[in-house]
Amino acid sequence: MTSVSTTTASAGSAARRPSAAPAQGRRRGVVVTVAVVAVAVTIVVSLSFGSRPVGAAQVVEGISMWFRGQTPTDIGALAVQSRIPRTVLAVLAGAALALSGALMQAITRNPLADPGILGVNTGAALAVVIGIAFLGVSSAFGYLGLALVGALLTAFFVYIVGSIGPGGTTPIKLALAGAATTAALSSLVAAILLPRQAVMDEFRYWQVGNVARADWETMGVIVPVLVIAGVIALVAASSLNALALGDDVAVGLGVHVGRIRVVSAVAGVALCAAVTALAGPIGFVGLMVPHAVRLISGPDLRWLLPLSALGGAVLLTLADTIGRVIGSPGEVEAGIITAFLGAPVLIAIARRTRMKAL
Repeated sequence: MTSVSTTTASAGSAARRPSAAPAQGRRRGVVVTVAVVAVAVTIVVSLSFGSRPVGAAQVVEGISMWFRGQTPTDIGALAVQSRIPRTVLAVLAGAALALSGALMQAITRNPLADPGILGVNTGAALAVVIGIAFLGVSSAFGYLGLALVGALLTAFFVYIVGSIGPGGTTPIKLALAGAATTAALSSLVAAILLPRQAVMDEFRYWQVGNVARADWETMGVIVPVLVIAGVIALVAASSLNALALGDDVAVGLGVHVGRIRVVSAVAGVALCAAVTALAGPIGFVGLMVPHAVRLISGPDLRWLLPLSALGGAVLLTLADTIGRVIGSPGEVEAGIITAFLGAPVLIAIARRTRMKAL
């Protein structure tokens, strides 16, 4: 009787398993749909609100005339047109930073990995400031190249420092190495800028992180980098899932562990550096969004990465809109808003006892 009962229970369990996958797929499909709608709504909100709120009709008029290459006579529609570039940049930058953070957390199996916390943002910023102050760099392409070099060198340095000592690389050691590196590099940035008034005036708001400097020419420089790095990240998702099981298991599944880590790390750093070159070092987006998305979608990176990109777009666009509304007639930089929101998240993560790996 026991054998029959066990067999029946096993059969019942096996019968239930096939229905679980479609249910999970439907749930994830709903989540993706909601995320896409949230991005669309956030874009409309960004175009509608600022120092001068506008109505739905003016939003439609401003967008339609922008598509036709016309300049509206209505001041509200004109305000909408002026907000289009910064809204596009906020969407792109938020998606790139969140995707970068999710990649870094997956590669290091470290819940505290984030471009800001690990010092990658600051390294990119320092390289750009050095280029402007000493090399006379003034083009968007030059900023991008310097930011990529600075970000890659900083990421490599932080990883080496975080690996020193017993136990190898741990979340706490990486976070401490990143915090120390960020402090040191930030001091160097200040030391370069303070005696140089012209450079300081140009980049004092850029250092905080904002999307107000958006224009189509500079975005055209970084968009190819964001697209290539984003595609690499999404293609690498399955291999990164295998890495989460451990290096030995990943090798057994046919994954080239070293190669996938290097390629994914370069993609993550490129996403962060491209955004930093144009918008400055915006922190905490790569930390907050993947953690929030993971609670909804689970750890499967095939879903986590694209959903993080959508969530990052929503977060940074909302942060920019909030900054424009509460700072009217001026604005509060988006980097300040994300830091204000992200600090409690960092404290909550640090208080968790089980944080050795994702």
